Amino acid sequence: MRLRQIALVGEDLAACEADIRAILGVDYAYDDPGVGAFGLRNAVFPIGETFLEVVSPKQDGTTAGRLLEKRGGDGGYMVILQVEDMPKVRKRIAGAGARVVAEHNREDGAVAYSHIHPRDIGGAIVSVDFMEPWDRWEWGGPAWREHVDTDVSVGIVGAEVQADDPPAMAGRWSEVLGAPAREHANFWCIPLDGGGEVRFVAPSDGRGEGLSRFDVKVRDPAKVREAASARGKLREDGDVTIAGTRVRLVQA
Repeated sequence: MRLRQIALVGEDLAACEADIRAILGVDYAYDDPGVGAFGLRNAVFPIGETFLEVVSPKQDGTTAGRLLEKRGGDGGYMVILQVEDMPKVRKRIAGAGARVVAEHNREDGAVAYSHIHPRDIGGAIVSVDFMEPWDRWEWGGPAWREHVDTDVSVGIVGAEVQADDPPAMAGRWSEVLGAPAREHANFWCIPLDGGGEVRFVAPSDGRGEGLSRFDVKVRDPAKVREAASARGKLREDGDVTIAGTRVRLVQA
């Protein structure tokens, strides 16, 4: 199980795209027509072998739109994990009593996903996805590999979820996903394959529970912060902000 994609929600998709390009140094985005079924439009950026997505409502009554209202603006939306054994994971989800709000199985068996109801796991919509072969990623579009540029940003390596009760939410994610949770000094964590992780922390921004931060491995954090500062997106603590979500910069 590895962290493959982070999805954010933004009211102004073009503005979010511009920040991602300028700050993280990526210059290709895929417009996935499949999200139209959920009343959304989007942009998906490859960052190494991982992906950053921003979705934006194009009609009323969407889950993303309700989240914008609930959390008072742009923010984190979804954590997408890639798994090798989809039947085993689905059995685990069902056994834990977690509802699935969307599910797909492609006829050739090469692509499948299940979206877990956020109320039944906590903090965010969690999607578990299967791709054959392992290095494939359908949501990046057919030509994403041709546009990978790691001169600035190398990959997404972490997600941070605010929880009113971090150990309880970490335990629930562990129960549903079958991945062990570990206690650290100020947070709980589920380590993932490939060096990624999901952390669970107490709320600190007044917006309640939700995906509040993600980690990007970059080659020169100082240059990324300089680009963020020029756009008014640099925080005093050194994080940058994209689509209302904190980005922790990790030295590559």
